Amino acid sequence: MSQALRLPLVLHTGRHVRSYNHLQGDIRRRKLFSFQKFFLRIDKNGTVSGTKSKDDPLSVLEITSVDVGVVAIKGLNSNYYLAIGRKGDLYGAVKFGIDCTLKERIEENGYNTYASAEWRNKKRQMFVGLNVHGKPLKGKKTRRKNTATHFLPIMVSCSLFGGRR
Repeated sequence: MSQALRLPLVLHTGRHVRSYNHLQGDIRRRKLFSFQKFFLRIDKNGTVSGTKSKDDPLSVLEITSVDVGVVAIKGLNSNYYLAIGRKGDLYGAVKFGIDCTLKERIEENGYNTYASAEWRNKKRQMFVGLNVHGKPLKGKKTRRKNTATHFLPIMVSCSLFGGRR
């Protein structure tokens, strides 16, 4: 019986197909538009909420890849990181820490969900979510299939964040 030689598949860039190291450190400037029709914002006090205003500078976010499928979200104008605490509270953190690591997943409907990479509640993931009034949901009350946790990342123009690149 002959053994087939198994070579790893290689992309034209020379990387192994399952090598995602090139995605680490990738920075995207976006607004997160919720299924509930709010833009996620982090204000200058670190308060997380939703706004209907499409021109709110506090809703411009930097989404940075920190690992495969894991991101950090920072308010560009507030300089606070989006964080989920151990008990599921959404807040803005001054410094990047374990509460700030979020698992990003693209759902079947094309929206993204963001779950705490560190904390769980009774073995269930805790998600970033906004209710119908734009208030943050407690992570303990959220589920992946709940549309209150679904966000569309929308590209922003340079004028919304002062032209910085």
